[in-house]
Amino acid sequence: MKAAIYPGSFDPVTYGHLDIIRRAASVFDELTVSVLNNKVKTPLFSVEERVKILKEATKDLPNVKVESFSGLLVDYAASKDVTVVVRGLRAITDFEYELQNAQTNRKLSGDKLDTMFLTTSLEYAYLSSSSVKEIASFNGDISQCVPPFVARLVYEKFGHAREN
Repeated sequence: MKAAIYPGSFDPVTYGHLDIIRRAASVFDELTVSVLNNKVKTPLFSVEERVKILKEATKDLPNVKVESFSGLLVDYAASKDVTVVVRGLRAITDFEYELQNAQTNRKLSGDKLDTMFLTTSLEYAYLSSSSVKEIASFNGDISQCVPPFVARLVYEKFGHAREN
């Protein structure tokens, strides 16, 4: 069985993330979407909330599971006996950052962990969780960025009541 991990903050999950998840799920027998518990960042949603949201957003994908992790990705991947990490790329700036991470992870893993890059579909190339949060903080329309139930939860976090 060929398995992969798609790690990220997913705060919140966007249509861009879901595009990568669907496409990676079609390549691998099993895809684990792994929500990073990053102690450095102050997320909008807790790790538990993000896991719950992702489970709901991917419930139609039988070969996708969602869980959280903390610590080094290489250690997490080794504990799962997974040798492939999936990462999405929107722009050249993403590539520079992701390439460095991929090379570092490969070195730290003793050449056991590879990274597969999927370019984001053009319709989602502009999307980032940060921009979704900024737009929502001003009660702007995020309906083109996230699924309706995610939009509702984001607006609630900012104290906005909106109909989708």
